[in-house]
Amino acid sequence: MARPRYQVLDGAEFEAVLDSLDEGMVTLDDHGNVIGINSAACRLLEISKAEALKHGCPCLLGEEICAQGSRLRESIAKRQPARFDEVNVETHTGQRKVFAMRSVVFRAGERKARGGIVIFRDVTELVNLRRDLGERYRLHNIIGRSKAIQDVFELVEEVADSNATVLIEGDTGTGKELVARAIHHLGPRGAGPFVAVNCSALSESLLESELFGHTRGAFTGASRDKRGRFETASGGTIFLDEIGDVSPNIQVKLLRVLQERTIERVGDEQPIAVDIRVIAATNRSLAELVSSGQFRQDLYYRLRVVPIRLPKLSGRRDDIPLLAQHFVERFRERTGRAIDGIDEEALALMLDYPWPGNVRELENAVEYAFVKARRGLIRPAHLPPELLQSESSGVAAGTQDAPVRSREHGRAGVCAERVRAVLTATGWNVAKAARQLHVSRTTLYKRMAEFDLHEPRE
Repeated sequence: MARPRYQVLDGAEFEAVLDSLDEGMVTLDDHGNVIGINSAACRLLEISKAEALKHGCPCLLGEEICAQGSRLRESIAKRQPARFDEVNVETHTGQRKVFAMRSVVFRAGERKARGGIVIFRDVTELVNLRRDLGERYRLHNIIGRSKAIQDVFELVEEVADSNATVLIEGDTGTGKELVARAIHHLGPRGAGPFVAVNCSALSESLLESELFGHTRGAFTGASRDKRGRFETASGGTIFLDEIGDVSPNIQVKLLRVLQERTIERVGDEQPIAVDIRVIAATNRSLAELVSSGQFRQDLYYRLRVVPIRLPKLSGRRDDIPLLAQHFVERFRERTGRAIDGIDEEALALMLDYPWPGNVRELENAVEYAFVKARRGLIRPAHLPPELLQSESSGVAAGTQDAPVRSREHGRAGVCAERVRAVLTATGWNVAKAARQLHVSRTTLYKRMAEFDLHEPRE
C-alpha cells in the first residue's frame, strides 16, 4: 500500500496560514531580533510588518519581557517553553495593553537552538474586569457598575444601619435575596441569624406553622412544641420572599407582628416577643394587589417603609461583562477548568440577549458554557442555543444601552447608528465610548473609520 503523500507549504502559503490565526506570533532569533511577525501581532501591537521587522524584541514587546536575562530570553536559551500570564506592553501608538504570552522554542535539524516564537493574546479587558470585581463594583455579593445598581448600593448602605422594614421589588432572578443578605450583614444585626422563608412554597397551614411555630397537639402530627422562623430569627433578620402570595389570614398575623413585635404559636394564645428586622420581597406589584383587594393596604404600608426596586438585567447592560466574568471566576474555582473569560463575539451575543431570567439566567448560561468549553475562552458555540437564536432580537428586546449586533460590521458587533449615538452621548470621548460599547479603543477607531464618523465641528 502506497504511503500517503503530503504537500509541503511554500513560504508564502505558510505565512498566509500564520496570518489567519487570531493569536499574535512574533518569531525571534537567538539574539532577540524580530525575524517574523503575523498579522494578528501587528494588529495587537498597532504596527506594520515592515516597521516591526526593524525592531528588536525589547522595542516591540518591552524590556520587562525581552531584556537580556529575562524569563523569555532564558526560556529560549535553555530550550524550555514558558508561560507569562499578564505582561504589560505599550503598543507602537502608545496604548497600554496586557497580554497573556507563552514562548515556543524551535530547533534546526541538527537539534541546535535557533530562537523561538512568542505567542500572545490581548487580555486587557479580562484584567480590567477582574480588577472591577474588587471593592469598587461589589457590595457584599451584589455586583455592578451601572448607575441603576450603584443607586441600589447607596440605598442598601443607608438602610443597613437602621432597623426599618424593607420591601424589595423586582423580577425573578434580579437578586432580591442577595440584597436582603447585604442589608442584614452590613447592619448592626449582622452577627445575628438571617432566616429566609419562601412564602409561595408552602400551603397556608404549613406556612403559618413554619412562621409562628406550634404547640404540642395543635393539629394532627404536632407531637411536640416547635419554634417558628420568627423566633429563630430573634436578634437578627427574617426575609419573607414572595410576600405577595400569602393568604389574607397570614396577612393579618404578619400585620400584628410588624405592629407589636410579638407572635403567637399555632394552638396557643400566649404572645411571645421577638426582636427581629423584617425584609420582604416580591416579584409582583403589591400596589396592584392592593388595588384589586388581594393584599391588605395597611400591611402594604407597614412593609414598604423603605422600598427598593431592583432593575432588570436588560436595564443594566453595562453590568453584563462584569457579572459574566464573576460567574466565570466562580465556576472556574468550582470546576477547576482552565477557562479565562469570554471572547468578544460571545460577549456581543450576551449584550444583545434580552435576559428574561435576569442575573440568574446569566449565571446559568455561564455554567452551561463551562459544560461545553474545556479551556481558554468561552466562544459563541459554547453558549446556550437561545442566545444564538436571538442574534437579531437584541434591538427590539433590549434597551437603549444595548449594542446592536451586525454580521457585516465585524466581530465587535456594533453598527454605525449605535456608535454615533454613544460617541455623541460621551461628548466624542473615545475611551468612554469604547467602554460603553465593550470594545477596545483600537476597534472603535477602526469602526469610526469604516463608518466615516467624525466629531462635528462647532
